[in-house]
Amino acid sequence: MSRYRNFLFYLIAALFFANTAWSAQSTADVPVSGEMMKAAREKVMGKAPAASSEEQYIIGHGDILNIQVYGEGDMSAAAVPASTSTRAQQSEDGPRAAGSGVSVRIDGRISLKHIGDVDAVGFTLTQLADYLKELYVSVFSNPNVSVVLVQSNSQRYTVMGKVVKPGVYHIDYPINIVQVVARCGGFAEWAKKDITLVRKDLKKDKKFFKGNTLAFDYGDFLDGEGLEKNIFIEAGDILIVD
Repeated sequence: MSRYRNFLFYLIAALFFANTAWSAQSTADVPVSGEMMKAAREKVMGKAPAASSEEQYIIGHGDILNIQVYGEGDMSAAAVPASTSTRAQQSEDGPRAAGSGVSVRIDGRISLKHIGDVDAVGFTLTQLADYLKELYVSVFSNPNVSVVLVQSNSQRYTVMGKVVKPGVYHIDYPINIVQVVARCGGFAEWAKKDITLVRKDLKKDKKFFKGNTLAFDYGDFLDGEGLEKNIFIEAGDILIVD
């Protein structure tokens, strides 16, 4: 019966958060191991590589989270109300409350029922779920904890220079340099279409950078040259368009 109830909980949670990009449960509450997932995937798709190998999401300031304890409901002490405004009515770098949850404050903490203010910034969703489970053991008997990223507000990049709409943009999906230019409305008049990407922390794509900058020539790209330089943007990136 306990296993059946857990199955229903996982199913309902999956349906409820079907449109959410990132979510996690405490590893102690997940009966399916990584090995089981890998074996099942290979059984269905063969040994083809996974479509994505993105790193786990790291929680940052301003992110909106939904924290649930199975059987006890939402643990948000001060929930962000769901917004009725559309994203088109909001500035790119403004607050975007698209769903209810608890917001990560500027001090890096969230306020939760029964346990007060707890750290959140720097955790992955799974790590935070494990951390909260350890804390909620003092309140509930063997709590099943889930953490869902309702909205990412901390992952942003900056576009400056000769584009139609320079500004600060949220990373809502994987986006490369050329797509960034399109998102900004294209090049402004008299732009030479030379792009410099500045990145503070070089964890990947290092071969394309000289120091902390990457030079991207849009004209060469249109000619089919330097296509590999059209890399994906990371949080904190600054693009300067000349």
